[in-house]
Amino acid sequence: MDLASFFPQVEESSAWLRERVGEAPRMIVVLSAGLESFVDDMEGVEEIDSSEIPHFPRARAEGHRGRIAFGRMKGVPLVTMEGRFHFYEGHSPQEVVFPYFVLADLGARMLLTTNAVGGIDKKLRTGDIMLVTDHINLMGMNPLVGLAIQRSHGQFTSMIDAYDPALCRLARRVAKRVGLTLKEGVYLAVAGPSYETKAEIKAFRKLGAHAVGMSTVPEVIAANFLGLRVLSLSCIANPAADHHKGRMTHEEVLLAMGQLAPRAVRLLEGIVEEAEGHGE
Repeated sequence: MDLASFFPQVEESSAWLRERVGEAPRMIVVLSAGLESFVDDMEGVEEIDSSEIPHFPRARAEGHRGRIAFGRMKGVPLVTMEGRFHFYEGHSPQEVVFPYFVLADLGARMLLTTNAVGGIDKKLRTGDIMLVTDHINLMGMNPLVGLAIQRSHGQFTSMIDAYDPALCRLARRVAKRVGLTLKEGVYLAVAGPSYETKAEIKAFRKLGAHAVGMSTVPEVIAANFLGLRVLSLSCIANPAADHHKGRMTHEEVLLAMGQLAPRAVRLLEGIVEEAEGHGE
């Protein structure tokens, strides 16, 4: 991607969507593989394949549909991304976050993101849902490189409270209301696509990480740059390498996500219902 053309392309994509979407979204919901049933409960859904949108990257990861859906959930206008774009697919860091710049330009002011992760903390079990309170970026890249500098001010984004404290408090209350146990911890992101070694997991645990995955951090950095409030939920899809039995496979991740999906979607819907206009 030519970084000089990044922002003009954002405007082109935003204009294209504005002509086709009835209502501007106020929230972005990123659905990890297996959580697509969230869209079934939306009203007035307008689905668009990302390949139709000018300048959007193409999704190639297994289990990620590469579609976006505009509509309402509990009366809240939002847009869902059914799957996301990953660095390990060969996209540049800036291509990975391009959609968030476009959707923010359309009017979104909040990002609710989900992911499937490995549990580093041995107290985490497959099927648990973890509220992300902070992250460690070991992806070896930052999506703002070459973009932030194009601003005349605000080039250096603060990542203190990258995950909005008020939204985290809201998520805890909603989990309690819907009868779910919500774990909490630090998410560590690696580039992928290979899974981590046992030695790496032991090192990550010493760094203070509770779960590991191959996504999320780029969009969270971009969202903070754009002034969006962020909430992130990690779905524990398997134990991490040093306490995993046998080989690690993507199939086990998709199976685990399918099993925990009803609980995760219930939590997501409750958060959306209460998050709109929420602040403390």
